Amino acid sequence: MESMIPAFLVLSRTAVAMCGAGVVLLVVSLWAARGDIGRGRGGEKVLALTYLCCAVPLAVFGALHLSDEKSLLELVPAYMPWRLFWVYFVGVGLIAAALSIATKIQVRWSGVGFGAMMFLFVAMLHLPGAIEAGGRIPWTIVFRETSFGGGGLVLAGIAMGGRGRRLVLVGRVLIAIAAIVFGVLHFLHPLGLPGVPLEKQMPEWVPGRALIDYVTGAGLVVAGVCFLLGRKVSVAATYVGAWIVLMVVVIYVPVMIGALGDGSSAVQVEGINYFGDTLLFGGVILSVGLGEGNPADRT
Repeated sequence: MESMIPAFLVLSRTAVAMCGAGVVLLVVSLWAARGDIGRGRGGEKVLALTYLCCAVPLAVFGALHLSDEKSLLELVPAYMPWRLFWVYFVGVGLIAAALSIATKIQVRWSGVGFGAMMFLFVAMLHLPGAIEAGGRIPWTIVFRETSFGGGGLVLAGIAMGGRGRRLVLVGRVLIAIAAIVFGVLHFLHPLGLPGVPLEKQMPEWVPGRALIDYVTGAGLVVAGVCFLLGRKVSVAATYVGAWIVLMVVVIYVPVMIGALGDGSSAVQVEGINYFGDTLLFGGVILSVGLGEGNPADRT
């Protein structure tokens, strides 16, 4: 017990804020989804976790913007006026969107707003950076942020009911493209952390690391094709989304806990970010299944 105390004492202010925001939204999301989870059968219980999987990471990222504004200020383009204001604005917007999505209140607006924010990030930051630098990681981030934006459109479309079918379709196509790209990358780099294939490798304590990546890659490719063709969409989204969330629980949570025990604030934030990114990606995959035909959630 004594050996554990120093690790928690060295948690950075940013890590505490991100974890705190995530825990609060986890509780709020579980409370709001308790009825859907209780009424659901089989895959419906999994799809009922969609809003939780999307809301928790948004709160975590919002807390990052509000607690580590100086580091994020460097990412704001130099031509933007009031650069610090936009860091805080994004942070507040993400937390507001997280609360809206968790409680399913005015998701038609928070979903569109979050989606638009992601597309602006791609257009202003990530796409120019990927074109200039090239390489796998910058382009992976482009597809990741695009899929997040697509998820926002899907959630907004679900909230709009029949009038939102076009938003659901556009979001589904964007998520499908990212899923196929990520699936292929899992086969090309079969030892990376599953889900969003960035630089970090799976820990050696994970059994069958290559097999996990191959299974994840195959599932993402199949799901992406199903999303594009409009066939077995709900089934594919449910199984692949559940798999991604399972990977978050059994791999990313231990990785994040290990990072939080490090004395470096950068390592701690990186571990939380990997957790949040992958949970959000699982959420947008699940959102496709929810948007395919679950009128009970179109509120």
